[in-house]
Amino acid sequence: MNHWTPDDIPEQTGRTALITGGNSGIGLETARVLATHGARVILAGRSQARLDHAAEAVRAAAPKAQVGTLVLDLSDLASVRDAATRIAETETIDLLINNAGVMNLPRRQSTRDGFEMTVGTNHLGHFAFNALLWPAVRRAAAPRVVTVSAVAARWPMGRLDDLMSEKNYRGMTAYAKSKRANVVYTLELARRTANSALQALVVHPGAAMTNLQQHGSGLLTRIITPISERLLMGSAEGAAWPSLYAATSPHVRSGQFIGPAGRDQTSGTPEAAKLPKGADDPDQGRRLWAASEQLTGITFDLDAGAPA
Repeated sequence: MNHWTPDDIPEQTGRTALITGGNSGIGLETARVLATHGARVILAGRSQARLDHAAEAVRAAAPKAQVGTLVLDLSDLASVRDAATRIAETETIDLLINNAGVMNLPRRQSTRDGFEMTVGTNHLGHFAFNALLWPAVRRAAAPRVVTVSAVAARWPMGRLDDLMSEKNYRGMTAYAKSKRANVVYTLELARRTANSALQALVVHPGAAMTNLQQHGSGLLTRIITPISERLLMGSAEGAAWPSLYAATSPHVRSGQFIGPAGRDQTSGTPEAAKLPKGADDPDQGRRLWAASEQLTGITFDLDAGAPA
């Protein structure tokens, strides 16, 4: 494909994008670029103060931008329900970007609902939020759901058995599971909406220094992260390109995995990437979907809302 940059994004006036984790890093950069191309953006995150600061940053880049905020804690299903309820019946969401996440928590922690924190936040929180917000997504003429995964989705240790890491906990193993779950969920969503106007895509941003690295511990923090920051990792600006491409390009198709085309897939022009081995197995997709509904207690009704 030709070299793509955000300058190639079509006009987004009239479209509304909701971005989880929109107050910093890749999420904030995604919001900023979409706003400069005319989109109305809703930034979702845990802290109202941080959201307000992020909204001002978006307005500084796009003075005429319409910017909203939504307090959302993906590790708390009560917060997920409250946030989704506030907009599900009144908004039309053209672009739903599941961007927020945590990584490499140093010890096993639980969400308010008792889930392992990494999978509970990165996958189950987004699954529940998407399900409850679905009427607003269905209301759009040509909606897209973009979920941010990572190259960690390809790691063998990210198998989805022992989803809650009850047998053994390692921070990066839990992260790999959550990122594989992002891919498997998106591909199952693409299959289940194949006869609609919706497109479901999953991306990996390559490598960039963002707030995710704040949770590193031990060797990762003392040695690997500083070296990676200097030699390997790009900026949040470049890392947002796969999300922006998946959200706006007329050349993508539902079910694709989008990542940077550069060396070692750390940066560069976005393109269709190789899926993690076995992630497109329909049986795995059905099992994860059923487990997600059971764990969250939320049925994902794809027929909810206006006809697609």
